[in-house]
Amino acid sequence: MSAVEVKVPDIGDFKDVPVIELLVKPGDAVALDDALLTLESDKATMDVPSPAAGVIKEMKVKAGDKVSEGTLVLTLEPSAEAPAPQPTPAAPSPQPSPASGRGSVRLPLHRTRGRGLG
Repeated sequence: MSAVEVKVPDIGDFKDVPVIELLVKPGDAVALDDALLTLESDKATMDVPSPAAGVIKEMKVKAGDKVSEGTLVLTLEPSAEAPAPQPTPAAPSPQPSPASGRGSVRLPLHRTRGRGLG
């Protein structure tokens, strides 16, 4: 697989936002959406998330650098593993009849001729 270029996502109308902390270094393994670095504008602090699981290949910025939307911050070697499949839920088991507290069972009705109930 080829390296993924990780760029600063949409951060609104901010330009030249300082990188205040690098949370990873080359060789670190990251998962999807792990925080990679922290940016701080005059109004907010934001983490840049990883777009994929993999291993950090190369840092393109350092703490104190100023970045804007679209600035290349690092390259990431994606994991070769495919995501683990999610288990499928088992089919629901038959539920007991609410009236009896037990499962419903139909029994044959036997009638006798000429007799009443009482």
